[in-house]
Parts: sequence; structure tokens; C-alpha cells
Amino acid sequence: MALKATIFKVQLSISDMDRNYYAEHDLTIARHPSENNERMMLRILAFIFNANESLAFTKGLSDVDVPDLWQKNLHDEIEHWIELGQPSATRIKKGCNQAKQMTIYSYADGPFNQWWQKEENQLRLKSNLTVTTIAPELAEQLTNLVDRQMHLQCTLSEGQLWLTITSQADGEETIEVTPQTLSRN
Repeated sequence: MALKATIFKVQLSISDMDRNYYAEHDLTIARHPSENNERMMLRILAFIFNANESLAFTKGLSDVDVPDLWQKNLHDEIEHWIELGQPSATRIKKGCNQAKQMTIYSYADGPFNQWWQKEENQLRLKSNLTVTTIAPELAEQLTNLVDRQMHLQCTLSEGQLWLTITSQADGEETIEVTPQTLSRN
């Protein structure tokens, strides 16, 4: 018998002063049985940094033919393809070919650094690819705050994110996230 996904409800309030984007999002996130809280929180961060009315979570780990998130236009064309972790060269090529923009998000941990050293020269040649990392020490902070129902208040300004998480068990905590862009074409 296959394990079922765990459902999380996230009320997300975004004030992105860099892009003049202000919106409320009620997200339902299905965490695949093989996905950990660290990866799920990275998906949420990727959503926050790219929030748009047409940005959506995909089946992710359940469907290898689609990215973790994508933004499509009204003609069903992929505007933005978002991957997490260290995707293969095949996945990167597919994302760059099928979308106008592709972004990779990862925690800047040991496995990522090894992957980056190996792939950096090839990735910098992709004209529509951005690679962004999050400090690995934030992974534990974020996963400690995971709850089945989360309320997130997000303020983005000058490339920094202040994420205030309110949960029934732990009250309120604010975390500062400063992503680092390694490659932007």
C-alpha cells in the first residue's frame, strides 16, 4: 500500500516592496512521503520569492516531468520553471528550453557546493537560468516551525525576506532570509 501525502495549509501574506506585489495566498501543500520538512519549506520560500497570481505548485516529486513550481500564462505556456536542489543537466536543459525563465533554489550545503563546483561553468552559459541559494543554517530554523496549519507574514525589501511564522504551538517567530544569487543571466 502506497503512503499518502501529508497536507499542510498555509495562509501567506506577502508584501514585496521590491516588485510592488502585495497579496494574500491560501496554499494547500501536499508533502510527498519522501519529502522532508526542509525541502517543503524551501518550496514555500521559492513561492514567496516569485509570488504571482499564476504561480503554482506542481505534483513535484510525484511527477518527474514537471518542476516543483511553475508559472504559466493564459496560453498554457511556461513563463517560469522553478526547481529545487541540484537538478540533473537533463532537467536544467528541459526547464531552460520549455520556459522563458528557469530558477534553481537550494540550501548552500555541502552537496550543493560540490554540485555547483562541477556544474558552474555550464550553468553560467544558460541565458535564462538563475541559481539562488539559502544559508543552510536556516533549514533547521525553518523546519522547527513547521505546523500543519501555518500563518506566514512575508516582507521583502532590498532582496531580504523577513518571514514571521505564527503557529498555534509556538506563537510567533521572525526569521531573516537573505538569498544569494550565484548565477543570473
